[in-house]
Amino acid sequence: MNQFMSGALAAVLIVSQPAFAESFRCGQWIASEDMSVEELLQKCGAPTQKTSETIDVYGPSVSGAGRVKRGTSVIEKWTYDRGSQAAPMVVTIVDGKITSMERGS
Repeated sequence: MNQFMSGALAAVLIVSQPAFAESFRCGQWIASEDMSVEELLQKCGAPTQKTSETIDVYGPSVSGAGRVKRGTSVIEKWTYDRGSQAAPMVVTIVDGKITSMERGS
């Protein structure tokens, strides 16, 4: 198989792969979305940057007409700097639960 065909085949395989949750290495550990916040802190330590935002949560009113405030939700973004050779990882935590991990810019 020539070099062009190998590259084309690799591109097709990459495009056809389903999206997987991001994970990243913290020393000897792999951090993933299915771990708890406590486990993330134990294995990766404190993030290099942390932001927090409280938003209002709305739902339908009892009568079904309109929306009413049902409470609040806390959204945190933790950034782990992984050095000059790798993009930082941004961990999103909603109400104390990790909801996503993605490469930052």
